[in-house]
Amino acid sequence: MATLSHFWTDISKVLSVPHSEAQYQRLLTLFEKLIEIVGDNNTHPLSSLMETLCLLIENYETEHYPKPEVSGNEVLQFLMEQNALTPRELPEIGGIDEILEILKGKKELNAQQIRLLSKRFRVSSQVFL
Repeated sequence: MATLSHFWTDISKVLSVPHSEAQYQRLLTLFEKLIEIVGDNNTHPLSSLMETLCLLIENYETEHYPKPEVSGNEVLQFLMEQNALTPRELPEIGGIDEILEILKGKKELNAQQIRLLSKRFRVSSQVFL
């Protein structure tokens, strides 16, 4: 236990729950550096540190930056606007009639469509739920 106490001062700078915007920003900076180093390599020795930081960051964001309630079709509309896409340019989610029904909110995105859209726009599938 004495050994852990000796190292905790340095470790706590990385693995403490952020209680201020400055601490949160420090975690974000470290996380971004880890992404450059670790990437998608789940076997990298620092991947578990990256996962832990991600949880600390998500916890802070959930508490301090609540996510607005937005429907999947609203997210899709936003992404289409940002990428200057028309409904015809989304063949992965179906025919034009189906796409228009989704955009008008008459129909919900299904799991397959969400998976394909999240891959296309490189966003989490959670944004469409």
